[in-house]
This record gives sequence, structure tokens and C-alpha cells, in this order.
Amino acid sequence: MLENPPVLTIHRGFRRADKQLIDRFHGAQTSHLADAMDGRGALDYRIKPLDPSTAIFAGPAITAFAYPADVMAVFGALAEAEPGDVIIVANDAFTRTAVLGDIAAGMMKNKGVAAFVTDGLARDKAGIIATGLPVFCQGIQPNSPAMNGPGVVGAPITLSDVHVEPGDIVVGDADGVVVVPVAQAERVLQRLAAIRAAEERTLKAVADGAVMAAGARRFIEQATIIER
Repeated sequence: MLENPPVLTIHRGFRRADKQLIDRFHGAQTSHLADAMDGRGALDYRIKPLDPSTAIFAGPAITAFAYPADVMAVFGALAEAEPGDVIIVANDAFTRTAVLGDIAAGMMKNKGVAAFVTDGLARDKAGIIATGLPVFCQGIQPNSPAMNGPGVVGAPITLSDVHVEPGDIVVGDADGVVVVPVAQAERVLQRLAAIRAAEERTLKAVADGAVMAAGARRFIEQATIIER
């Protein structure tokens, strides 16, 4: 028989990456970051910014798990958040109630939170956009949640198939959100530089009239041809 968990559990003591390291990720294109992590790291395609014009952010994750139809963990994360943090909330992709509204978003903005990310839903879209806080979610749902718990803050979470440790680096843009494990940050940055350079060369080639990628051309030249 299951026992009722505590209303709110907060794990403290995780390490945030240095601001200088975080700053090196700011403005990175999420597709480039995914390429730098072997084509992985992006959250579910349905998690998109409510306002693409304010979608760019980078910061350390303060993780939370909010049980479906409840937002106790959201406010627990807000209480623990430091300026520059990204509050990232797993909600079991629940779609019957919202996990964030404009009042909570305004409080996060006041505290200096860099962004809010969830696999759940939000409400009060116009009000959230007015706060200027980058908010990423699966959509809008006016139904209100409860705040009774249980909820967990500061423990590892999983959104879709992406595992997130507290302190991991979370990066967003108009395309979506990518999570960079902090232990891999330097390696990802090194690969990111090479990917950006290759992208610039390819874009220049396209601007100059290229009609085929060099890598694809090699396979096409080696293709088995069957005449009919």
C-alpha cells in the first residue's frame, strides 16, 4: 500500500555552473547544440515558447516535479530560485490543468528567473507575455490547478526522454529547449565552435549557388543506379 508522500520535498546543495560558463551558451542555436550532442538533448517538440520574441535564454536548471493538477512544486522552486536560474518543471505532460499562470510568471520575473520550462500547460497567455519572462510549455489550458502537493524540488527529473539534473545548463530559442549536462559543457562548447564554423561555410556555399551538400553528394555519386 502506498503511503502519502510529503506535501513538499526540497533537495538543496546542488552546484550551479559558473556564470562565465553559462554566458558562453547564451544565444547558442538549439539545433547547433543538439548537433554538438550527437543529435540529442532537445525537449519534446511540443514544448515551445509562448512568445518567440523573448525565447532566447540560458541558465542553470532548478528542477521540480509537480504532480498532475498541482503546483506546489512550482512555488517551491520559485522559493529556492536564484537570479539567472531556469525553473524547469516535469508535470507528467498533464493536460487537464495549467501549471503556470501570469501571477506566478510575474513573481518569477521579479526574482530574476531567466526562464520557465515545463512539459505541462500554462494559462493567462497575454499576461505571461506581458511579464517578459520566457515561458516554454506544451500549450494553453485555462483550467486552474490545486496547490496541495505533493511536489519535489531540486531532484533529477525527466521530461519526455530527456533527463535533467539540477544545475544542468538549459538553453532556449524560438525552436525549443535543449538541456546540456553540466559535466559535458566544455566538450559541447568545443564541438559547438566547429559546428558553427561548418554551418557558416555551408551557408556561404548556398548563397553562392550550391544545390547539394558535399556529404550527400559523395553518397549520391556512389549510389547503385538501376535503369528502367
